[in-house]
Amino acid sequence: MLTKLKRGLKLLKTKLKSRLSQKVILCIFGAILVIEGLIFFPSVQWREQELLSHLKEVSAGKIMGILTTYPNISEAEFIDCLSFLKLSDSYIRGGLVYLSSGQLVGTFGELPQLSISQVDDYRPKLNGSFYDDVVWSGTRMMTKYTIIVRHDASNVRAKLIDYVIKILGLVVLMSLFLTVIVWIALEPLVIMPILRLRHDLLIAGEAILRDQKPLDFYSASSQPQDELGDVISAFNRMFCQITKAVSDRKQAEASLKLSLEREEISSQALNRELKKGHSMQRNFLPRELLQKPGWEIAAFMSPACHVAGDFYDVFELPNNNVALVIADVCGKGVAAALYMGLFRSLIRIFSGQKCLEKTSYISGKKSYYLPKVADSLADNNPLKAVSLTNDYMTKNHGEQFIFATIFFGVLNIEIGRLNYINGGHEPVLIIDSEGNIKESLESTGTVVGILTDANFKIEHTYLNSGDILFGYTDGVTEARASNGKFFNRERLLEVVNNSFTSAEEILETVKAKVLAHIGEAGQFDDITLLAVKRK
Repeated sequence: MLTKLKRGLKLLKTKLKSRLSQKVILCIFGAILVIEGLIFFPSVQWREQELLSHLKEVSAGKIMGILTTYPNISEAEFIDCLSFLKLSDSYIRGGLVYLSSGQLVGTFGELPQLSISQVDDYRPKLNGSFYDDVVWSGTRMMTKYTIIVRHDASNVRAKLIDYVIKILGLVVLMSLFLTVIVWIALEPLVIMPILRLRHDLLIAGEAILRDQKPLDFYSASSQPQDELGDVISAFNRMFCQITKAVSDRKQAEASLKLSLEREEISSQALNRELKKGHSMQRNFLPRELLQKPGWEIAAFMSPACHVAGDFYDVFELPNNNVALVIADVCGKGVAAALYMGLFRSLIRIFSGQKCLEKTSYISGKKSYYLPKVADSLADNNPLKAVSLTNDYMTKNHGEQFIFATIFFGVLNIEIGRLNYINGGHEPVLIIDSEGNIKESLESTGTVVGILTDANFKIEHTYLNSGDILFGYTDGVTEARASNGKFFNRERLLEVVNNSFTSAEEILETVKAKVLAHIGEAGQFDDITLLAVKRK
C-alpha cells in the first residue's frame, strides 16, 4: 500500500512539473473560484438578512404578546412594559414609540439612530454591533403604535463570520475537487497527447539531424479523433515530407557533386588546352625581335584571357625594309586568338616576307628559304598585303563578321622613311628626342575584314635621330580601375610626352602606369605595346 502511495505521489509530482498541466490547473481552479465567488457574495447577504429578520420577528412577537395580553393598556404602562422587556431580553437594547399619526409617545433604553421620518427610505443593515428596524407598524398591525427597536446584533455578526468561514472552506474544497476531476479528465485527452507529440518532435529532430528514420512515433499509436488528432496527423505528414525533401536534396547534391566533378575534369582539360593555346600563340609572336644597327625595337603583350586577339609582329622585307605590325582582332578569347593567327599569317604571306626560318630537327642547324608568294610580291608594294588580307577575310569569312584594326608600317632602315597604312587602329605616335609628340599617325582606311575592295590609303613619314615610334591597342586607353574610370587617351599622352632613352623604357613606363591604374579590378582587354627608336 505504501509503495503504491509513493508511486502515485511520484506520478503526481511528475505531472505537476508539466508547465501545460500547471497552466490548465490554474486556469480551471481560478475559473471555479470566480464562479463560486459570484454565488458566495449573494449567499452571505442572504444569510445576513435572514439573521436580522429573525431578530425582528422575535422582537415583534414579544411586543405583540404585550398588546394581546393587555389590549387596553395605557401609553405610559406600555412604555413601562417595553422597558421591562428590554431588561429581560438581551437582544432588545432600546427603542422609540410613536403613534400612528407620527407623534412620539416615549422612549426606552438606548435610542435608535432611525427616526419615524426615515422609515420609508430605510434599508435594514448592520450598524456596527447594532441593528435598527421598525419591528411594529400600526398601519400593518391595525394598532395605533409604531415602534422602532434597536437590537444587539453582535451575535448576528459572529454567526455571519462563522457562516462565511464555512462557505469559504466549502468553496475551496469544491474548487479543488472539481479541478482534480477536470485535470484527471484532461490528462489522457489533452496533456498526454501533447507531451507525446513533444517527445516525437524531439525524436524527429534527432532523426533528421542524424539522417535516420525513426521506427515509429509514439503519438501516432493513439490519435484522438479531434483537433489534437489532426495536429498529430499533420505532424506525421510534415515529417514524411521533410524526410522526402531531405532525400531528394541528397540525390540532387550527389548529382550536383558528380556534375561538378565532371565539370572540374572538363575545366582542367580546358585549362590545359588553353595553356597549350597560350603557349602556341606566344610562339606566333617573334621570340626575339628583329634588331637592326642604329635601331631599337621593343614590344609587350598581356592577354586578358589565356589567349589574346591582339598581336604585334616585326619581320624583314626586301630592300632593307622592316615590317612593323600592331593589330587588334575584335573580341577576346579563343575565337579572337584563332583569327589573330590567321590575320598575322596573311599579313606575312601577302607582304612578301623576305625569308622564313627553318630548323632541321636532325642536325639542329637553321636554314632560310624564300616562299614562292614572296617571289611574286618582291617587286610590289608590301603594303598591298592589307588590301589582300581584307579581301580574303571578306570573301571567306564575311559571314562571321570578324575584323581587325591593323597598323602596318614598312620602315626603311637606311633613310628612316616609314610607309604605313592605319586600318582603323589607334593613332600611332612619334615622339622626338626632346620628349614632344611631333606626329600622330591617324587612320588611313577602315578596319580590315568588313568591306570588300576597301580602299586603304598609304601615307609616309620619317623617323629622325632620337625619334620613337610608339603604337598601342585600345586595351591601354580603355583599361578600367575598380571605380570604373578609364585610363583614357589624355592620360596616355601625358605619360608618353616625355624624353625616353630607349624603346624599352617607354614600354616599361606605360605598362607600369596602366597596371597601377587597373589595380585589383582585373584586366578587361588585351594590352599590346610596340616601340621603335632610331638611335
